[in-house]
Amino acid sequence: MAYDDYIKAQKLGMKVFKAASSKGQNPYLPVLDEILSHESVDSEVYLGIMNIPLDQVVGTSTFGRTQAFASNFMPILNYGSEFSAKWSYLIDAQVEEGIHDAIKVYEYMNRYYVVEGNKRVSVLKFLDAPYVLADVTRKIPTRTNTYENRLYYEYLDFYKLTKITYLHFSNLGSYQKLILTVGKKPDEMWSEDECKDFSSFFLSYNKAFEDLGGLKLHNITGADTLLFFLSLYPYAQAKEMLSYEIKENLEKIWSEITLLGEDNSVELLMDPTEETKTKIMDSVLNIIKPTKKNKVAFVYDKDPSVSDWIYGHELGRLHLEEVMEDEIITNYYITPDTDKGAEDLLEQLCQDDNDIIFTVTPNLIKASIKAATSYPNVKILNCALNSSHNSVRTYYTRMYEAKFLTGMIAGAMCSNNKIGYVADYPIYGTIANINAFAIGAKMVNPRAKVYLAWSSQKDFDIDDYFKKENITYISAQEMITPQSNDRQFGLYAEKKDSKKNLAMSIYHWGAFYEELINTIERGSWEVEETGDSKALNYWWGLSAGVIDVICSNNLPVETAKLVNLMKYSISNGDFHPFSGPLYDQLNIRHCRDGEDLEPEAIITMDWLNENVIGDIPKIDDLYDEAKPVVQLRGLSISTEKGGTSLL
Repeated sequence: MAYDDYIKAQKLGMKVFKAASSKGQNPYLPVLDEILSHESVDSEVYLGIMNIPLDQVVGTSTFGRTQAFASNFMPILNYGSEFSAKWSYLIDAQVEEGIHDAIKVYEYMNRYYVVEGNKRVSVLKFLDAPYVLADVTRKIPTRTNTYENRLYYEYLDFYKLTKITYLHFSNLGSYQKLILTVGKKPDEMWSEDECKDFSSFFLSYNKAFEDLGGLKLHNITGADTLLFFLSLYPYAQAKEMLSYEIKENLEKIWSEITLLGEDNSVELLMDPTEETKTKIMDSVLNIIKPTKKNKVAFVYDKDPSVSDWIYGHELGRLHLEEVMEDEIITNYYITPDTDKGAEDLLEQLCQDDNDIIFTVTPNLIKASIKAATSYPNVKILNCALNSSHNSVRTYYTRMYEAKFLTGMIAGAMCSNNKIGYVADYPIYGTIANINAFAIGAKMVNPRAKVYLAWSSQKDFDIDDYFKKENITYISAQEMITPQSNDRQFGLYAEKKDSKKNLAMSIYHWGAFYEELINTIERGSWEVEETGDSKALNYWWGLSAGVIDVICSNNLPVETAKLVNLMKYSISNGDFHPFSGPLYDQLNIRHCRDGEDLEPEAIITMDWLNENVIGDIPKIDDLYDEAKPVVQLRGLSISTEKGGTSLL
C-alpha cells in the first residue's frame, strides 16, 4: 500500500512540476531564506506548539530538501531511494497510529515554512489532513504601507484577541469586520470556549465551501466568503447549524459566492434604451402585452411620512398607479425593525405571488438576497449602487450629473468663494456627488471652495461651522417630507436668518420605475441575463429623464440658461462632468487632460476634489443609526493622511 501511495503522490507532484516548468515558474517549494533575502524582519516571537492549517504550509525554511518536492509538497524523487522509503514508512505510520511528533515551522505573513518535518507535511497533505501539529516561531516583517503588509498587521491584531491561525482574508478590514459580526467588541478577548465554537463552525463551513468547488474560485478565500454567509445568516444562528444545513444554505447562495472574487462583477446599464435596442433581438417582444396585471410590491424600512428618501419612492409608486393602472397593481409595505422581520416580510410577499418587488434601501439587501435565492421566479430589485449580486438586480441614479449643475449655480452666485455642502452617508455614489458639485462650482469660479459637512457625523454642529466660515450658499438634502416646514433643502442662500431656495436636484422615481417595469414587460429581463456571472445595475441619469434640476425664479435668467445648456450637453453625451484633468486634495491626479473617468471609477470614488475642504469620516465618527448602511455600502479609504477603513 505504501508503494501505491508513493507512486500516486509522485504523479501528483510531477504533474505540478511539469506545469510550472512549462510556464517558466519555480517548480519547487518556496524557500523562506530566499524570500527574506529581499525583505526586512522586525522581530521573532515564539508561539509554542499548536495545530496549524495544512493549506497554509506553503514552503520550506532552507534550500536543503527543496528538490525532493514539487511546489504542492508532493514527492518527485523516484521510488527506491532512501527518501521514498522514509516517506512510505511515514504514511504507514499515519494510517496505523497517526503522526504525533510536532513539525517545526516559521510563520511569515500568515504562511508557514517548514524547518523540520517536510516529509510529514507531504504525507498529511496527500491524505488531505486539515491540520498538523507544529512548533511555531513567528517572523514579523517590518511595518510598511503595502497592502499585504497592512493586511498582515490586521491579522496580528486579530491573533492577539483570538489566537486563531486558520483564517486568511484577502481584504483590509475583514478581521475587524468578523469580530463585529460574531458579536464581540473590537478589542475584546475571545474565551477558549468561544474560540472552540468558532473553530468547529468554521471547519464545517470550510468543508462545505470546498465540497461545492470553492477551491476553484479565484482571488477569494473561504474566510472571505464566510463574511458574506454571516451577513445573511447571523453567527448566533449559523453556529447552531448542522453540517448539512450549512452546506444547503451555502448552496442556495452559491451564485452570489462566485461573484465575490470576480473583477468588474457588476455590469452597468447606463441608459434604458441600451438593453432594448442592442440586446432584444426579437422585435415581437416589444408589442407583447401582459396577459394579467403584474403585482408590484414596494418594501420600505420606514414610513414615508418620516423619511424624505422613502417619500420620494412613494411618490414614484403613486405615479405608477396613475399611469399604469391597466397593467399593474401596486402596494407598499413597511418592514419590522429587525433583519428577521424583513426576511419574513419578503418571504410572505414572494408566497403571495408578487411578480416584482422593489426594496428601496441598501440595508434591505440581505433580506432581498435570501428571498431571491429561495424564489428565483420573483424579480427582486434593490435600490443601491455597486452591489454585486446576481440573484438581485440593483438600480440607482447618476445624481452626480445634477449635482454638477447645482455646483455651477453655487459657484456663479457666491460672492466670497465659499460654498457649504451637506452630505449624508459616506457610501458609494455620495463622494461622486460631492466632487461633481465641487467641479461644477470651480468650472464657473476657479476660486470656489466647497466646505463639506456630514449630517451623519456625531458631535459636529453644521450650522455653527457654516456661520464661522461665513458661508451663505449651501447645498443640502434634495427632498423633504410633507410634514416638514424646513427650507434647508436643495441649493439655498441664507441671509439675515431667511432662506431663499435657488435650485434643487430631483429624483424622478416615477419615471425610473415606469421604464423599469416597461423593460420587464417587453421581455428584456431575460434578454439582459449576462450568463457570465455578472450582476446587473441599472444606473440611469439625465439622458433617461430620471433626474433633473429645477431652478427657482430667484435664479438670474443668464445662469438658468447656462444650466439648461449644460444639462442638454450632458444628456446628449457631449460633455462629461468628470472630464480631466482631475486632482484630489493631495494633488494626486486621477484623470488626465482629455480623458473622462470610467463609470466604475466614479462609483468607487474614495477621494475628494482639490477644492473640497473637509474629510470622509471614519465609521466610529458616525451616529449609530448610520453605521448599518455604511457597513453595507461604505467605502474602503486609504490615503496618505493615515488611512481609514469604512466597512
